[in-house]
Amino acid sequence: MTVMSAYRVSDPETPVAPARVVLIGGSGQIGRILGRHFYTRGSDVCVIARTTYSAPWRVAAWDANHMGPWTKQLEGADVVINLAGRSVNCRYHRWNRREILDSRVRSTELLGQAFGSLRNPPRLWLNASTATIYRHSLDREMDEAGELGGTEPEKDVPDEWRFSIDVAKRWEETFFWSGHSATRKVALRSAMIMSPDRGGVFDTLSRLVRLRLGGKAGSGRQYVSWIHEQDFARAVDFVIANGTITGALNLASPNPIPNSEFMQKLRQAWGIAHGLSATERMLEVGAFFLRTETELILKSRRVVPGRLLNHGFRFDFPNWAEASKDLVSRWRLTNRKRQKR
Repeated sequence: MTVMSAYRVSDPETPVAPARVVLIGGSGQIGRILGRHFYTRGSDVCVIARTTYSAPWRVAAWDANHMGPWTKQLEGADVVINLAGRSVNCRYHRWNRREILDSRVRSTELLGQAFGSLRNPPRLWLNASTATIYRHSLDREMDEAGELGGTEPEKDVPDEWRFSIDVAKRWEETFFWSGHSATRKVALRSAMIMSPDRGGVFDTLSRLVRLRLGGKAGSGRQYVSWIHEQDFARAVDFVIANGTITGALNLASPNPIPNSEFMQKLRQAWGIAHGLSATERMLEVGAFFLRTETELILKSRRVVPGRLLNHGFRFDFPNWAEASKDLVSRWRLTNRKRQKR
């Protein structure tokens, strides 16, 4: 497929911003990261979400279950990025499991139906996915050819881990079967996106560190896959600009590290020498009271961006030590500005 003229650039490291970007389910942290990114680069940005909010860009409402006036925003858009899906930061009981799966599959199916009704459907559809689709891996890195979870070696993993893997597979299967044949499609298998924004993963882990609770989790041997928000947004730009990229794509730093080292580097960035470690039993008790699951901490995600690197993408923050220092610095700057208001 040829690259759209709006994306043709002489330097793939600084691609021209797409004229019109639509973010589906873009009211959360990732949506705000991408909304800010594209808006500051001059794109016409529209967020379609269940809950509307005040923003410099347009925000339209949908219920994620029915066609409606929101479909007009898709007509002639350059890029549609689907981020819709209930948060996985919850207990995996029956009702939440149904919500987590249905919110991803149904919204993706609905978006595909909407594409089919358009006279001028978007040329590119990016759909959120997750790096948790790969098996629990301590022994080797997982690029896009890596072994997906739920296979024979993982038959004894916790049921919660299998559930997350099944959701990821169903989500991608629905995505690749949906939509218009003329639309290029890429599933973004994102690792944890690190941003100084309030309520994100980095903010949560940093709070533990500042409370002197930021030691290793469990054995500390499990790998943490992560990506700095700046590289995440730049990687999305890179995918938009490179019309040959289709299929599943890992968005993660090329250097995942064990949890013990990850937390050590984060403590160093905050200037804190020690942090209380937590056993698996302690994590289970804490997760119960916090209404979440230990899978988010204990599963080893040793994911690497094989296809991005093969296409020539270069990371601004390939290593966690430098990335965490930058994020801490920006977190402090942002909070100083809040305190002055």
